[in-house]
Amino acid sequence: MDIVTGILIFVATVLGMELFAYAAHRWVMHGPGWFLHASHHRPRPGAFELNDLYAAIFAVPSIVLLLGGVRLGWWPGFTWIGAGIAAYGAIYFGFHDVIVHRRLRTGYVPRSSYMKRIVQAHRLHHAVGTKHGTVSFGFLWAPRPEILKAKLKASGVLTQVGTKGD
Repeated sequence: MDIVTGILIFVATVLGMELFAYAAHRWVMHGPGWFLHASHHRPRPGAFELNDLYAAIFAVPSIVLLLGGVRLGWWPGFTWIGAGIAAYGAIYFGFHDVIVHRRLRTGYVPRSSYMKRIVQAHRLHHAVGTKHGTVSFGFLWAPRPEILKAKLKASGVLTQVGTKGD
């Protein structure tokens, strides 16, 4: 496989992972997988939470595809797909765990409008502590905070959006 095709597959995989992550977050983590994800919507007593198991679960397809593509002679595109999944996981870790939740202290302060929007959208997501009624399930893309606040107010989940979620 030529490098250009591989890079296109890689980029498409990273972009596609945002759609997959949105769906998994909305309909699995806030659905039948809430038993693990609920720990992420509560104060964390230590360095880890049950929700961290999702990182290991979602790493399995990446590892299998990388192994198959690199060592087992599978279609070379699987290597690029596995690498794209791994890259999305690294990007997610940087955005979600480092920048938004500050699980690693870096001193980074979001200054761009994009970064501020992502952080605020995720904070509004956490303004609701249950699996129902929350907003903003994406990680690298999020609606404008005004839209999210309006949805939370309209649903009656929060009476004073803007104080807890900001």
